[in-house]
Amino acid sequence: MTSIRDWPEGERPREKLLAQGPQSVSDAELLAIFLRTGVPGKSAVDLSRDLLTRFEGLRALLGAPREEFCEAKGLGLAKYAQLQAVLEMARRHLQTELQGREPLKDPKATRRYLQAALRDLPHEVFAALFLDNQHRVIAFVPLASGTIDGAAVYPREVVKAALKYAAAAVIFAHNHPSGVAEPSAADRALTDRLKAALALVDIRVLDHFVVGEGTPVSFAERGWI
Repeated sequence: MTSIRDWPEGERPREKLLAQGPQSVSDAELLAIFLRTGVPGKSAVDLSRDLLTRFEGLRALLGAPREEFCEAKGLGLAKYAQLQAVLEMARRHLQTELQGREPLKDPKATRRYLQAALRDLPHEVFAALFLDNQHRVIAFVPLASGTIDGAAVYPREVVKAALKYAAAAVIFAHNHPSGVAEPSAADRALTDRLKAALALVDIRVLDHFVVGEGTPVSFAERGWI
């Protein structure tokens, strides 16, 4: 087997990324850079291709349970810990994009962060982005979690949390583990109840995003808020 070190420089994943940017490498090449080494008889790229086939794609591999991840040849507990650290750094980077910036005017950044925070969770989580009176992010706070079917959300607890953070406005978000981001009638009814409860303490609900596969659905863009 030829080692990656023996490949032409322009074909080596790490050198290719450095020369052409991260968008230039394939999923297998990106994973190979993370793995760094292969296994006997296989280069890191060959191993990465096998892993992507086994897990049916990069996203599924990144979200695999620890036991399943560690059972795969070439991975293990150390790689799992390393991967979780990388994913958490990405989430914190996206959160930093939202916090301490100008008033929140970038819906793309909001969607990216909410996807990173909620999309791959195995159960439903209802959360809020609390904002100040200039619509700058104060905090992202999970407020309720549940089974794969839903999360119990109580307006009194949501109002209590909003007052704790001295929020002037809020953006709600929750995930649908099924992957179908289309809001349900119950989602709309809950949003209306929360909007009414928060209005009593002069806190505005700016939006509610449902996160699933693809682009998160915005209630505001649907004209429901």
